[in-house]
Amino acid sequence: MKKFETFTGVAAPMPSQNIDTDKIIPARFLKTIQRAGLGKSLFNDQRYNDDGSEKEGFILNQPAYRKSEILVVGDNFGCGSSREHAPWALTDYGIRTIIGTDFADIFFNNSFKNGMLLIKLPKEIVDELMDDAQKGANARLTVDLEAQEITRPNGDKVKFDVDPFRKHCLLNGLDDIGLTMEKRSDIDTFEGKDGNARPWAPSIAAE
Repeated sequence: MKKFETFTGVAAPMPSQNIDTDKIIPARFLKTIQRAGLGKSLFNDQRYNDDGSEKEGFILNQPAYRKSEILVVGDNFGCGSSREHAPWALTDYGIRTIIGTDFADIFFNNSFKNGMLLIKLPKEIVDELMDDAQKGANARLTVDLEAQEITRPNGDKVKFDVDPFRKHCLLNGLDDIGLTMEKRSDIDTFEGKDGNARPWAPSIAAE
């Protein structure tokens, strides 16, 4: 997983409430287990007409927001079924941070595991950032995870909280496999001792 670094990017406003995972990535695109390529189907039914042409009114089809790396969203973003393809599609599109008042629990957890930072803030602050996002490509936000702050286009800084463990994982690019590999030395030591104590047992490493 790529390390999360400070960046400045365009924020796209999505004020609608209860945007569920089926809107983020419709069920018909869940047949693949490959993460790459899902970005083209992100918000498919909102982005495209039946003939595959783009819907002009959808926010990510507008020139100012085509390369957005941040979403400022309405309440309860990511509700619905617990499909991990939703954060896969978002990250493959290029979204690195989502800012809102609250998120569905499973989507929230899956997003961090896939290298995306979700930030919960009070409604009045989210409304201010939504206003910033609606100003287009010239109104860019800077997200600094190490300092836990967002810098608005006018220079004001917004502090945010993040779980220390999740912060550590994002800053160091550690997914579940990466976390396990941090313990590689301890695992090797255990396997060596276990092999001596139980020579008849099959080696995990050999498998």
